[in-house]
Amino acid sequence: MHDDQITDRLKRQNQSVMPFDDFLDNFRKKLAAIFQDPVTSHRLAVQRGIPPSVLEDILGTNPLSVAIPLEYGGRGAGIEENLELLSTAAYESLSLALTLGINSALFLQPVAKYAREEAKDPVFSRFLKEKNMGGLMITEPGHGSDALNMQSYYTGSNDKYHIRGIKHWAGLTGLADFWLLTAREKTGSNDLKRDIDFFICDVKSPGQQIIVEEYFENLGLYPIPYGRNRLDVKIPSPQRLIPETTGIKMMLDLLHRSRMQFPGMGTGFIRRMLDESISHTRQRQMGRKKLIDYDQVQHRLSGLQASYTISSAMCASAGRKAGIENDLSAEGFEANSIKTVVTDLMQEAAQSATQLIGAQAYKLNHIAGRAILDSRPFQIFEGSNDILYAQMSESLVKMMKKARESNLYRFLKGFNPTARSADRLKNRLDFSLDTELPQRRMVELGKILGRIVSSDMVINIGDMGFRKDLVDNALYMLNREIDTFLCSFSHKNRPCIVEDYRQGSSWRDQLRAAGTKK
Repeated sequence: MHDDQITDRLKRQNQSVMPFDDFLDNFRKKLAAIFQDPVTSHRLAVQRGIPPSVLEDILGTNPLSVAIPLEYGGRGAGIEENLELLSTAAYESLSLALTLGINSALFLQPVAKYAREEAKDPVFSRFLKEKNMGGLMITEPGHGSDALNMQSYYTGSNDKYHIRGIKHWAGLTGLADFWLLTAREKTGSNDLKRDIDFFICDVKSPGQQIIVEEYFENLGLYPIPYGRNRLDVKIPSPQRLIPETTGIKMMLDLLHRSRMQFPGMGTGFIRRMLDESISHTRQRQMGRKKLIDYDQVQHRLSGLQASYTISSAMCASAGRKAGIENDLSAEGFEANSIKTVVTDLMQEAAQSATQLIGAQAYKLNHIAGRAILDSRPFQIFEGSNDILYAQMSESLVKMMKKARESNLYRFLKGFNPTARSADRLKNRLDFSLDTELPQRRMVELGKILGRIVSSDMVINIGDMGFRKDLVDNALYMLNREIDTFLCSFSHKNRPCIVEDYRQGSSWRDQLRAAGTKK
């Protein structure tokens, strides 16, 4: 690096940074002006993509500066600020929050942590000055959740790497200026190595253009383009990320950090569902009472409020642990707990809000009904919840075997993510765990474990001074869910699919047969 570059960087590092509360307030006001305008709001609800003028307005507040280190002109890449930014965006638009989340968690943070110095400066400069965006391509048509067997490959070394392959379902397809591309090295014998490498692709540079073969008509999240991409690019060697150990561990660190930031989106989204529901039920009369005075309505509202508290507790936990200075590659149990539970809560919040608001929510431009479609993919992307729940259980079984402990309560009592809540649940968890469970019961066990981890986080945020009535309400809801899942888990029947079910299953045939017998 030249002396003038070093001097310039030191100047940027020492520059004054706007207080975060002021920065966030400017961002919030900008979003309110955009998304609370009826014409713009309707357009964003029914049309695909974000109008360039709207995107320019939003990026003009430099929201992505929160994910850029100070020495490159950003706000410092602090996870706490990113979580709050995502929450603020999600209150107005879940699609916008996800767009910012893709840029920060799946591109800027990995670049800040793993990119070579000569690659960082031009990337961060263009994000700040030219309002560029970036995304991540991992998923392939034949290898969705099975990312370790991806078939995209690269050859070459010295000056350039030649990457070929097909990627799909990358958020911001055709819109992002930069991509992190994942591929495996092809050997001389045409085999692919097991490890995975990451490369920064600058689509505006020669030889790095990505061909979009198809745009998908995605169900929900209309502003975000998804599609099928063909890779045939030549990436300069300085744009290859450098793992601390292996590429697989780098990918796990990246994905676990991203999953830990889901509650940033979840908190703002659930809070909006809660506010919309409270506002409607206060105003709506049924008979001689307001809706909010009915017991079942109170039950749904208390569930929404508990979900808000749980997601807030997850934010507090992530704010302490998920910084880019920390290696999260081995933190899958906690990261997966956060991702699965908060995305389940998001979908449940959308369903409850739509139920409470009723027919109005079924207008395409109403945020509650649209939220059902927009929040549903969160339970699938970055790891399907069913798969992650099963993986959590598999991880627990391995740890219990290693510790030579068969009693679930005793193990969870000594396991850091569940230690505080295990005592409160002793009478429910004090049993020997069968370590040879079928997959469906592993998923059920994972749901239980996710709620126990969430309970610990709620207890912790309560100790920080979070409102006690909200904490108590959240713990009550989590305990109720744990009881429900434990009841299901205790059933050992294994109903199986009857593949030739049509034979002998016509109700009309049975009705006729019964009539003939009479």
